[in-house]
Amino acid sequence: MTRPIPRPSVLAIDAYVPGKSAAPGAARVYKLSANETPLGPSPRAVEALRDMADHIALYPEGSSRALREAIGARYGLDPDRIIAGAGSDDILELLALAYVGPRDEGVYSQYGFLEYKIVTLAAGGTPVVAPETNYTADVDALLGCVSERTKIVFLANPNNPTGTFLPASEVARLARSLPSHVLLVIDAAYAEYVLREDYESGVALVDAHDNVVMTRTFSKIFGLAGLRVGWGYGPAHVIAALNRIRSPFNVSSAGSAAAIAALSDRAHLDAAVAHNARWLPWLTQEIAALGLGVLPSVANFIAIRFPETPGLTAADADRFLTSRGLVLRAIGAYGMPGFLRLTVGAQDANERVVEALAEFMRTAPSPHDAQRDAQAHAHG
Repeated sequence: MTRPIPRPSVLAIDAYVPGKSAAPGAARVYKLSANETPLGPSPRAVEALRDMADHIALYPEGSSRALREAIGARYGLDPDRIIAGAGSDDILELLALAYVGPRDEGVYSQYGFLEYKIVTLAAGGTPVVAPETNYTADVDALLGCVSERTKIVFLANPNNPTGTFLPASEVARLARSLPSHVLLVIDAAYAEYVLREDYESGVALVDAHDNVVMTRTFSKIFGLAGLRVGWGYGPAHVIAALNRIRSPFNVSSAGSAAAIAALSDRAHLDAAVAHNARWLPWLTQEIAALGLGVLPSVANFIAIRFPETPGLTAADADRFLTSRGLVLRAIGAYGMPGFLRLTVGAQDANERVVEALAEFMRTAPSPHDAQRDAQAHAHG
């Protein structure tokens, strides 16, 4: 008996598994695993969403024109060179489907967002991984992986899950050095959080090159993750190609209305930036003071490195924290099994996670005890 068989590249995909969101048995759960904003959405976005309730029987406007115009007005961009999607993941998938085929390659960095591998394989292409330096994308390594088969280079800037970034000069060097047939996709999902003067989200490079696209999202700082709204900005010819394969009505009327309202609330956005600017360095310093490694982050999360000592590992810490209602993100799927990713939360959550980590480090077995227990287990 036969049955339909998916393409081999589809069967090669490890399905994306989101971070856990529950802590069974805990009286209160602090979800710090998904890089969601602790401030929630703008009240204007919530109001706009409620106002749409009586109109959800109607299809949305097919091209997301009002949303594109609002984005264009907010950032000074041509709405005709903007495409909206069901989250920026939707735009990434469209880019792969439009530009990658069998025998083509998509390049991304070693600890880059897992979606790049998924969309490349889904399009029938071959993922190519460029090594990183100190958990940071390396322009020379990326360029070294480019061949005549390369169709897309994906760069998350800042990167998830590491929180590291490339300065504008390095991203410009990458764009300048790529062959003209290769599309550079700058995934700037966390751009609003970055306060470094040497950072650029990608707008300038899109305007300067014919083969650069930037993607953005309303899921992070705007607090609309549950509505799935994202967008991309690129050359007219790229946007035209994506619109040929974009699903009709791919952004809901509710999501579009909430996103437009969120863009208008500068005070709420400024408050989210200020909150992160206060607590990101505080968490970094306090956790590092416990003797744990913390990667330097410019986003709204940090990657915490735990020892390999039994009793002190990332898996041990994950179990310990979960038992106390603190849910972090294990990132072994990214090739970082020794790390947990922590989202910057509300003040209470931030203070609790530092207290819990301090308790974990105090109560974990000493290296001598751990070595003795390991030897006993080996001879048991």
